[in-house]
Amino acid sequence: MGSSYRQFCPVAKAMELFDERWTLLIVRELVLGSEHFNELRRGLPRMSPTLLSKRLHQLAAAGIVERTTNGSNVRYVLTPAGRGLEPVVEALGTWGARWTGRLGDQDLDPTLLMWDMHRCVDRTVTPDSRTIVQFTFLGTARASRRWWMVITSGDVDVCDEDPGFEVTVRVIADLRALTEIWRGELGWSHALRSGAVVIDGPVELRRSLPTWFVPRSFGAAAPSVAAPLVSDG
Repeated sequence: MGSSYRQFCPVAKAMELFDERWTLLIVRELVLGSEHFNELRRGLPRMSPTLLSKRLHQLAAAGIVERTTNGSNVRYVLTPAGRGLEPVVEALGTWGARWTGRLGDQDLDPTLLMWDMHRCVDRTVTPDSRTIVQFTFLGTARASRRWWMVITSGDVDVCDEDPGFEVTVRVIADLRALTEIWRGELGWSHALRSGAVVIDGPVELRRSLPTWFVPRSFGAAAPSVAAPLVSDG
């Protein structure tokens, strides 16, 4: 936990825990359903495993997270105090979407985007058979350019290496455009008309694919037209 502000104000007491880097983002991932260490790492791809372990220990000591074990299966779950932070995280996301301005290039991360999208697939509207969606991000580094999403009736997985199955449908996209779609700032139809996103596959899948993904990310709303607080950088 960070050093004390030495104030009785409840905001100050809360920030003694939450003003440390990454801490509230770990809570965000737990709120969104991640429970295992590797799941948390995939939702926080730029955080070191050592620091993640340290922050989880701090959150557990503060009564925010409970660590449970069943053999080799280790889970991290929010306590009632931790679940009470869900509206706080949601409010911060809504505020950030409205007031923090346009994303800078350094904010665009295909790893996080694919992880977030994969956990928001509505399997009630996807094909009954195993479906492989290949994503190609134009203009990104070769190592992060291609991704595969494997959708079955019981699970959804995302891979940064070819899983070896025949691709069902392909999405070729500008990373910024797909990120803005996911944040609720750009519509699929506009992105498709402009060519920023191309869906290649059978016509029925091209039409239905945008409905497969239902964003649960916090703050999925168009930003304010007011001047941004943060520049493009």
